[in-house]
Amino acid sequence: MTSTKATSFQEYQAQREAFIKDDRSLRREFLPANLNLRTSKEAEADRIVREIRALEEKTIWREDYTDIPHPFPGMEFLTGKRIIEKTRLFKILSKMPKGGLLHAHLDATVDTEYLYRLAFKYPIMHIRVIAPLSASTLVTNPPEFRALPKAERTNGTSLAHAAYEAGSWVPLTNARESFPKEMGGPEGFDKWVIGSLTINPSEAYGTHNTVEKIWQKFRSTFFTATGLIRFTPIFAEYIKEFLRSSIADGILYVEPRVNFWYKNLYGENGEENVQHRDLLQIFDRIVKEVKEEMAQAGRAGEFIGAKIIYSTVRLITPEELEWYFADCITLKKEFPHLIAGFDLVGPENDLKPLIYYAKELLAFQERVKAEGLDIPFIFHAGETFGDGTEADTNLYDAILLGTKRIGHGFSLFKHPKLMKICREKGILLEVCPISNEVLRLTSSMPMHPLPALINNGVPVALCSDDPSVFGSMGLTYDYFQVLAASEVTGLSTLGALARDSIEFSSLEREEKARALEVFEKKWDEFVNYVVEYENQ
Repeated sequence: MTSTKATSFQEYQAQREAFIKDDRSLRREFLPANLNLRTSKEAEADRIVREIRALEEKTIWREDYTDIPHPFPGMEFLTGKRIIEKTRLFKILSKMPKGGLLHAHLDATVDTEYLYRLAFKYPIMHIRVIAPLSASTLVTNPPEFRALPKAERTNGTSLAHAAYEAGSWVPLTNARESFPKEMGGPEGFDKWVIGSLTINPSEAYGTHNTVEKIWQKFRSTFFTATGLIRFTPIFAEYIKEFLRSSIADGILYVEPRVNFWYKNLYGENGEENVQHRDLLQIFDRIVKEVKEEMAQAGRAGEFIGAKIIYSTVRLITPEELEWYFADCITLKKEFPHLIAGFDLVGPENDLKPLIYYAKELLAFQERVKAEGLDIPFIFHAGETFGDGTEADTNLYDAILLGTKRIGHGFSLFKHPKLMKICREKGILLEVCPISNEVLRLTSSMPMHPLPALINNGVPVALCSDDPSVFGSMGLTYDYFQVLAASEVTGLSTLGALARDSIEFSSLEREEKARALEVFEKKWDEFVNYVVEYENQ
């Protein structure tokens, strides 16, 4: 920007326009590579979407809702979801190609009602609680599921009977059919289970309205889901539904994080005898089956594939971590096309920081290099609103340890040097807008630091994190929240974010080229749709 003082209003206007343009020049959509992709039709589609957004801000978001006293674009997601779903903007974005999904925890990627229905297909599925149920303890007494081997199966009938022995297993069907009328009967049982797998508005914004409290509820949803998902017959169907629903939302490629424990996989007979390699074999088989489905439907290019990020929880000791490193390396050798990287997951505010494992992480890098393998770190870091806390300083360690991408990076905007490094070294942030808001890092999308990251040229991919827990399946809801909460963001921004989700993925060079080619074709079709059918 020139520092010469304007001598006329016309000159002032020119300087102002240049000033704004210069300020926004670091944004990804203004990079030459992205500008070259812009067309006059895309500019028209961008204009249409901006007009629709502005109109709905003045209409839909200012209507009177008896149970929503202050609706606004980008408001608390769980409260505003039903308003979101009635907008034209949401309808448009549901048709938009999304690129890749780079940050999602596998055990929270499939609609909870679909998962719950799967459980009734298998009579060996049992359920238990830590104490007999009553109307007053439903919320604080989540269920645990498990497929039991023949020798351990029971004929129990009720979880709510006074004679129920805490921790004992009851066949799932029996438990549902015997649920007391005063607690809602079978339908009340369904509501209780689904409520244990999800977070509702009153929990997120009322009873659990701090980071510590909401994480307690959040973790309990995985406690309930794990026993269902880690039963191999359900696991196979679960993976297929995850891939199919992702494709339906315009996602070309997925890279979920899979938590590996020493043991927690159960076979068809209920025995805990499934190895980690068996899990990957199932995953690999289902990916191939879905690709074949797409090919037979004449849609082969719409699903590029899937890889996984090997993860374990940062509550283990450094000595225990060595076992997981060895396991990850073994699986990488057998499934080189599936293992994309390594991560440590869990609430950063409560569990161990990266520095706690730094010595072992450095040794792992050397071992991987010596064996000629490629297992990059893809660390969670900065999922906190702290400033200088252990969770916040995880960002420094993640970058020093050479992380390929950063999961969340919510607090990165407080560190100008780190933002500069991410921009210059191409370290992409996997930003999960709805997750950050529901888990109380921010009160709403207008308060989210995402614009600061984008405006500083940090590469970003929008991600869903744990969509089944939040009821935000796919990526459309996250894209909506970002678009609705900003007057600057438009289709060009969303397109740049989607392209970066492919460019910074773990796909090989040729796969990326093919994915980008497919994306551009779908993007052009989407732009044509907006111009031809939404210009009203």
